[in-house]
Formats: sequence, C-alpha cells, structure tokens
Amino acid sequence: MHTGLDHLPQSKQRELGHVVRVLIEEFEAAHAMGTTKWKKAGRLFKLVLYGSYARGDWVDDPVGGYQSDYDILIVVNDERLTQFEFWSAADDRLMRDTTITNVLSAPVNFIVHSLSDVNRQLEKGSPFFVDIVEQGIALYEAEGFPFVQPRELPPEEALAEARKYFDEWFPSAEAFLQNALDNIDRKRPKEAAFLFHQSVERFYHCILLVFRLYSPKSHRLRFLRSQAELAVPELAAAWPRGDRFSRRCFELIRQAYVNARYSPHFEITDEELRWIGERVSELKLLVESACESHLKTND
Repeated sequence: MHTGLDHLPQSKQRELGHVVRVLIEEFEAAHAMGTTKWKKAGRLFKLVLYGSYARGDWVDDPVGGYQSDYDILIVVNDERLTQFEFWSAADDRLMRDTTITNVLSAPVNFIVHSLSDVNRQLEKGSPFFVDIVEQGIALYEAEGFPFVQPRELPPEEALAEARKYFDEWFPSAEAFLQNALDNIDRKRPKEAAFLFHQSVERFYHCILLVFRLYSPKSHRLRFLRSQAELAVPELAAAWPRGDRFSRRCFELIRQAYVNARYSPHFEITDEELRWIGERVSELKLLVESACESHLKTND
C-alpha cells in the first residue's frame, strides 16, 4: 500500500485527518463500553483509503449533483467487530459532519472486515481487495499486522464466478422490479416502494459481484450506489441528482426498506412511484449492458 496523500489538496488531506480521528474515537468509545472479553480485546489494525480519492480521479461537481465519496476500509482483529451496529455512532457522526456541520465536503463510506477475512480474500485473489492493497493508501496502521501476498486469480476462475453471480442476482433484481411495477397498478404504494428498494439493492449487488467478485453485506442504497458507480461510473445516469424531485425520490426509496413496511407515516405519490419505476428500469438496462459487456470481454 501507499502512505502519501500529496496528490490531494490540503483541504482534502485535513478532512481525511478528521475522518481518521472520528473513526478512532468512536471505536475507542464503543470499545470502552464493552463488557465481553472479545470486545475488551478489540483492536483497530488499519484504516485504508481506497477508490477515487486514493487513485486521484475523484469527481466534485456540485452543479450536476455528483460527488465522489471518501471510501475507507476498516480492518479489525475480530469478525464480531465488523457488525454495523458497532460502527453506527461513527456513521452518524460522519453523516452530520457532511450534512449539518459541513466539516466534510464529501460523504464517507466505510466497510469493516477482520484481518483474517481480508487475508483470506487476498489468498483467494479477490480483485476488489487486491486493488485496495495495490492502490490503497494507509491512513492508519498498527505495527505487526501485515496483509498477505495476494494471489493472482486465473481469468477463467474469475469469469466463471462472475457468470454465476450474474445468473443469480440479475433475474432476482428483475423480478422485484416487475413486482414493484405490478403493485403500482394494484394501488399498493408502500409495497411498490419496498419492492423498488429490493430491486435497486439487488441490481447494485449484481454489478459489484460481477465486476469485483465482492459486494458489501448492506441494505443501504446510498452506500451501494456509491460503490456500484465507483465500479461502473456509467450507472450514475440512472439517478439524476440535479433537482429536488429526483433527490427526494431516491431518498424515499432509500427509506422504504424500513419505513414502507413499518411506519404509518410513510407516504409516496403515484407520480413519484412511476418516475422511480422509470429510473429503476433504466438502471436495469445499464446493469445488464455493463455486465454482459464485461463477461463478453473476459470470455
């Protein structure tokens, strides 16, 4: 891994320093409240910047509404520390720093893995983790806990795994999309909203699994969208960001995973649902085209 941030503006370097402080402070706070032996023995091994800010090709377009996120890999010593509940306070704090206090100019996405899991992925030759090791920048490292030497994954193995993922995930996403559209016609807006969420989630998992052979175990659409568009930038065309209506519609679908099922206050209009249906249908076409091209190119 690299260690320097000289390719970034000073303002971005300061923001990443703030991100590191928040993650360490919140980890230590959660660690201090631990009563079980494994929590008390919890260790933070690495914080690694990956993606566009590590490579130097980030996008910052406030007019068009598209902005690259800071992508961070957190490496811990115990698999049980990877549960999102352990990191929810850090996620909330970083979101406030982006949306309320404006300490950060870009959102922060992070994934959490144990060192043993990352090393298993490297031994397997997982392209996603190999790229992180080769292109990532260490923002924090505890001494004595290195990554293993990555294995080179044979192309035929990678292709076979990618095909398997496409054959599993794309039809599933497509079926949820059709069910969502059917529920609009049945005048069942909450069910339609939830099903759209499930369709979008599956399309994003599909693209990540086909291109990276890895997708984070998450239902969070904003995070999955960021990761999918990092892998295939063309997917950004599915969700316009330049106007309030478009942003509201995506936010409604993001909330639908919980609120459309459990909140009596969740409301969504027929106009919003039909617009969302058009955008998810466009996402379907983009995912299908990208995956088929990727599989054909690597055949």
